[in-house]
Amino acid sequence: MRFDNFSGENTHEMKEHTSYRNWIRISPWVIVGAFIVLVPIFSFMTVKTIRTQQDNMIMLLREKGDALIRSFEAGTRTGMVGFNWSWVQVQRLIMETAEQPDILYILITDVQGKIIAHNQPLHIGKNHGTGLDLSAVNDKIQSRRIVRSDGKPIFEVYRRFIPSRGRLLSHSSRIIPEEWYVNRDLPQRFKKPELTIFVGLDMDSIVKTTRENTLQSILIAVILLLIGFSGIVSIIIGYNYRIARVSLSRIKAFSDNIVENIPVGLIFIGENRKLITMNNASEDMLKLSSPDVRDRHVEDVLPPQIYDLFDQALKSPTVFIKEIDIPVQGRDMLLETSTSVLYDDNNVFLGYIILLRDITEIQHLKKEVLRKERLASLGSLAAGVAHEIRNPLSSIKGFATYFKERYRDVPEDQKTADIMIREVERLNRVISQLLEFARPMNVVLRQASVKDTILHSIEMVKHQADAKEIEIVSDSLSNVPFMASFDQDKITQVLLNVYLNALEAMDNGGVLEVRAEQDELNSNIVIHVSDTGQGIPKQDMGRVFDPYFTTKQSGTGLGLAIVHKIMEAHAGQVKISSTESLGTSVSIILPVKGKE
Repeated sequence: MRFDNFSGENTHEMKEHTSYRNWIRISPWVIVGAFIVLVPIFSFMTVKTIRTQQDNMIMLLREKGDALIRSFEAGTRTGMVGFNWSWVQVQRLIMETAEQPDILYILITDVQGKIIAHNQPLHIGKNHGTGLDLSAVNDKIQSRRIVRSDGKPIFEVYRRFIPSRGRLLSHSSRIIPEEWYVNRDLPQRFKKPELTIFVGLDMDSIVKTTRENTLQSILIAVILLLIGFSGIVSIIIGYNYRIARVSLSRIKAFSDNIVENIPVGLIFIGENRKLITMNNASEDMLKLSSPDVRDRHVEDVLPPQIYDLFDQALKSPTVFIKEIDIPVQGRDMLLETSTSVLYDDNNVFLGYIILLRDITEIQHLKKEVLRKERLASLGSLAAGVAHEIRNPLSSIKGFATYFKERYRDVPEDQKTADIMIREVERLNRVISQLLEFARPMNVVLRQASVKDTILHSIEMVKHQADAKEIEIVSDSLSNVPFMASFDQDKITQVLLNVYLNALEAMDNGGVLEVRAEQDELNSNIVIHVSDTGQGIPKQDMGRVFDPYFTTKQSGTGLGLAIVHKIMEAHAGQVKISSTESLGTSVSIILPVKGKE
């Protein structure tokens, strides 16, 4: 099972067991930046809109005032031509025209600002237009805003008053000059006066409308600002989401690749002690298949040595590390375990993660190093002891030979001398083996036939096998065309030592089988030697290659130690498997190309 299930479905399952929510966090600087960009833009647009609306209102008021003035001038011209109006009729026309609800006043002033006509006669004779240069007023419409004494805002439109502009056609079809009304109705001192007409318009409705439009513009600006801000934030969130998704995808692929390819087993257990997932390394170690064991309780699928770690991990403040022995398919494995308890950001318990590392081979290498160090020390000691013992033994053997010759007529002395000579020779053999074991092993590699070497070694022990009624089976060797580079004498010694041990293990007959096969994958030749003897006790299996370790009364304990040393010199191996009362099998692994 690929580990991406752990980071996909199983991650979702972990989230379902927690109340944790992932909120999208945006930097405050992003918000500030968005406001800095958007607020001036929408403020400018809002102010411009409000000013445009105000300018349009003013333009409408000016056009309305201009239209009133033109209408008033037209009415004045018509009345003067057709009905022989006097200034009194003009005053009446002003009063009637000013009765419209949005007209506050209509008045006419002379060049000094004195009111000569007003819709409210009480104001006639008063001054108006303070602050204006009435002599400069022309026939173009002008306007201004003023505030009445009671605080009421007024929009005032004014220009030069010329009711006789142009030529008028009377009902009798007579053409009347434009100065007609002046020459007829006004005294001589008022000939061609410069008059100004003022129209005061009520601004209450305009102010109210402007205020409503302003509020509406501000409201629209705020809405647009929020929409724009939301758009920018959405774009940033979308971009960050895309970047985060890409980064997460890369991290996920990276982590999955690492987890699946590291030589360390990983097992994830949920809070309900159900197995969520395991990577390929853990499957290989425990010989399990993740699809078959997923979502099952750990007590049903994992060895008890593993799920017993959970309670200890809960009590440990840090990662709990422990070495455990686990039998897997008949093979004892030593695993280094690291158990950690998982919590989320809200301190909610999620489950356990267990890391497994197979240290069986490492432990074996440690023992091998210790054994070699022990053997090296023992070898140095043995070499010194053997050298010191060999000289006295030579003297003893010489005296024993002398006494045998001197007392040849005394049978008992002859027997004693023979025993002494045999024991001295036995001690010499032990010392020779000891010296051979102690000195560095030198091998001379030559291309030779494995089959011929095996058959030669069998011939050397055939007499002893026949004496003990032991059958030697080597029929499969007839089809062994193997050639390899090795020291033939040393390998013969290895085979002899193995044969002799097998023969001594079978007291009442038995079968000694010798066969060979080629391991093409590893470029090795494997020689198998098996017997039907009494076997090796399980407690002694770890010591069979130790020097001086033997279960035989007459053994020296150096045979297999020398075998192991010779195979190491050839860059090969010796493996032993044994079952008590059934027999022992020895596998001699010999590289085809010899020691590199």
